[in-house]
Amino acid sequence: MPIEVDVAILGGGPGGYTAAVKAAQAGKSVVIIEQDKLGGTCLHRGCIPSKSLLRSAEVYATIGDAASFGIQLPEGAPAVDWKAVITRKNGIVEQLHKGLQALMKQHRIDIINGTGRIIGPSIFSPKSGAIAVVLADGESETIVPKNVVIATGSRPRRIGGLDYDGDRIATSDEALEWANRPSSIVIVGGGVIGVEWASMLSDFGTEVTIVEAADRLLPTEDKDVGAEIAKALKKRGVKILTDASLQAESCSLTDKGVRAEVVVKGETLTLEADKMLISVGRSGNVDNLGLENTDIKTENGFIKVSPNTLQTGESHIYAIGDCIGGIQLAHAAMHEADIAIGHLAGSKPTRAADRDIPRCIYSRPEAASIGWTEAAAKAEGFTVKTAKLPMRIMGKALVYGESEGFAKVVADSQTGDLLGVHLVGAHATELIAEASLAKLVDAIPWEIGRTIHPHPTLSEAMQEVMLALDGAAGHG
Repeated sequence: MPIEVDVAILGGGPGGYTAAVKAAQAGKSVVIIEQDKLGGTCLHRGCIPSKSLLRSAEVYATIGDAASFGIQLPEGAPAVDWKAVITRKNGIVEQLHKGLQALMKQHRIDIINGTGRIIGPSIFSPKSGAIAVVLADGESETIVPKNVVIATGSRPRRIGGLDYDGDRIATSDEALEWANRPSSIVIVGGGVIGVEWASMLSDFGTEVTIVEAADRLLPTEDKDVGAEIAKALKKRGVKILTDASLQAESCSLTDKGVRAEVVVKGETLTLEADKMLISVGRSGNVDNLGLENTDIKTENGFIKVSPNTLQTGESHIYAIGDCIGGIQLAHAAMHEADIAIGHLAGSKPTRAADRDIPRCIYSRPEAASIGWTEAAAKAEGFTVKTAKLPMRIMGKALVYGESEGFAKVVADSQTGDLLGVHLVGAHATELIAEASLAKLVDAIPWEIGRTIHPHPTLSEAMQEVMLALDGAAGHG
């Protein structure tokens, strides 16, 4: 007999499990169809494991700099136990995985392990949306829901012509399982993932070269952010090649690792390293979902949705998260889950613009942004004014021994509205939450500046940069 539910969710990542909990809280019967493990890419192959590695690298780098804090280490340099680093990472993932499973039980959400495919009108339903599931044991099941939420996520985009073996040439998925830390690596792509891996591996002592096609690192972020992160990486010995293109046909696996040619501003360079990491974006998981049995459309490899309700071409089928493109972040998927479930439950929630979702980079130093970049705001026609203060004027930054970076605010000089905030420095990914709240409540810079911030804290940087817009900062 088919299983009848109110809401069926394809994919158990952050968007999927958040949608499931929201639907259950709204009194709906819910089932999640997940072909792998609950938690999706974020928990098992992305956010959590990579941040665990970054934290281990940060601790190692801090120990190496202990003398600057007045701490003398015993004779002999600290060493990296890569196996223990990976074990710690796996332990964190498993703990959170168990927590998610418990959360699903708490809300009486059924999990079906298998591969789901949407079918057209049939004996089970007069409209598209029933889901045929091939179970992990080879058996099959049919789900007949009133509503469907597609939350199938994304996967690393690959460059054609490369001989991926998951070891010497790999994406971030495979790299998280490397048995050994490479002594040298070429990272193709200087976006968020490439920068985080460059930061982590360089802290561990790996010789890193980044190959980026654009004229700067982090090309979608404010140019000051990219410049500051590049300066920090170069200081640690990372080689950064911009305006550079990998010649895929020249790449070859060797006994020692990988060899490749890169064209940099017309000049061909030959690079050799233990490994090559490909981090050139992500592709939506929209294949083999049975979309051809529906009126759902795709564009550039992602599912098209109504921007306000997240409905697809079938009004009872929603899509959220990475599979719809846009800003591909776990917390964006969670927000979209709230919007989709709110709509199908009868409310009219307001979806945030992609630019108003915080963007975080967990390198050393960290970076975080929300809203317009300075260049984008000018291109949009705003009359822009900015303020920028270095983190080194903050007492807490000096106490931490992490004085790199800055706080920057972009505002509309005519209305005084807050347009964007860009942070580089210690704990920037935590500090950005205040700017996110400010965007939600439509606060203007002077209101943030007048808010009392405790001293000494890194949060004072937010207060000071807002006051600096009108020349009222107490520092700098």
